[in-house]
Amino acid sequence: MPNLEIPYSVDLASALDLPPGQVEDELRFWLAVKLFEIGRLSLGKAAEVAGMEKVHFMLELGRHGVPVLSLDEDQFEEEFGDLLDLPSSPAEG
Repeated sequence: MPNLEIPYSVDLASALDLPPGQVEDELRFWLAVKLFEIGRLSLGKAAEVAGMEKVHFMLELGRHGVPVLSLDEDQFEEEFGDLLDLPSSPAEG
């Protein structure tokens, strides 16, 4: 598997308020988040880049306020329109 090297100064860990061993994981995570957010990577590929299981990556996206699903109004209607047509459940009385 190809490997990406990003040189960084020794003070980056303190600038990020991280232990030195976690800098690479943090950079991988945010690279994956941004590439997913701009639509360059699928959720699964982004999770792979981040070194996480897909569900864990999704939870982390939510924790950081990054939407996992981004649909415009037409896409929403196409995906969930059938649900909007379901009859309401009767009120419990």
